[in-house]
Order: sequence, then C-alpha cells, then structure tokens
Amino acid sequence: MGGRGASSGVSVKGKSYGSEYRTLLKSGNIKFVRYNDSESAKTPMETMSRGRVYVTVNSEDKLVAITYYDNTNKRTKQIDLKKPHQGVSPHTHHGYEHNENDSQKGFSNLTTDEKKMVERVQKIWYNRHSE
Repeated sequence: MGGRGASSGVSVKGKSYGSEYRTLLKSGNIKFVRYNDSESAKTPMETMSRGRVYVTVNSEDKLVAITYYDNTNKRTKQIDLKKPHQGVSPHTHHGYEHNENDSQKGFSNLTTDEKKMVERVQKIWYNRHSE
C-alpha cells in the first residue's frame, strides 16, 4: 500500500508503494496494518492485492476499521469499529469516499455477514500471541 494505497506505485505526495503502512499480522486474505506517518489511523483507499481485506490498527493496538475493495482494487466498504456515527458503533460506510452509497444518514448498521467478519477479525487479533 503506497500513499493512501495508491496502485500506481507512487502517491500524489510522492510516497512509494508500501511505505505508508506497516503490516502487523496476516491471516489468509486479511492483513492487519498500521499507518506509519502519524498516530491517526487512516485506512487504505486502494490495494494491489485482489480480494484483500485490511484491518487498520491504531498506535494503541486497537482495531479501528475493516476495509473491503472492489475488482479495480478501490475501497468499496469500510466498517468503523471505534468511532461512533450518530451513536452507532460499529457501523458501515459504503463507497470509495465513504458515503456515496448509503442512506441519508451516511452509514448503515452491520449486516449478519459484517458482524461475522468483525468477530473473526477480533478473534484473530486478540488471539495472535497464542498462535
């Protein structure tokens, strides 16, 4: 993942691919990453790995978001785990920019499949030292 996950190899900020995020853990198609440039936990906008799911982890080792990507490797959906939206947490944002496909409230509640993914991700992350 380059500058915001840029698939061109170099971001608009001039960062080379792979320099903006650090991989903390990988389990199947799920990769747990941390943003390198600050303590804020930015999620990747794009990926170069088809079918990849990224889990963004903040500087305190807390899970922040789960992001999904489409066939062109652009972000299509993000599950926010920590930051409540109108009192709802976790919740889902759809689309590349976060809200272009959601209802007027800008987010949706988790589906059954999304809840299962959250449980799976939490289990992998919190059991990582016992593997």
